[in-house]
Amino acid sequence: MTKIIIASALSALLATTVSNEVLAAETTANTQDMSQMVNLEGMEKCYGVARPGQNDCGTATHGCGGEAKIAGDKKEWIIMPKGLCNKIVGGSTKAS
Repeated sequence: MTKIIIASALSALLATTVSNEVLAAETTANTQDMSQMVNLEGMEKCYGVARPGQNDCGTATHGCGGEAKIAGDKKEWIIMPKGLCNKIVGGSTKAS
């Protein structure tokens, strides 16, 4: 009986360790994907023009794209071709 309990505990520990490593790898991959997206040649972040739910990435108040709550929030951004942002009312290439 004791051997079964020990084997079960070891199995649970191994499963937890493996799932944590997979989660960490996925998080790193997602972060790298976003940083690659932001660095696209000919593109730039444009702040202050995102509609609610249409932002491209996280800010200090949330961690994901699509979570903007207010239209035109100066901290929310979307990716667009370089030079276009400054032609849009309220658009800025720098966060406020």
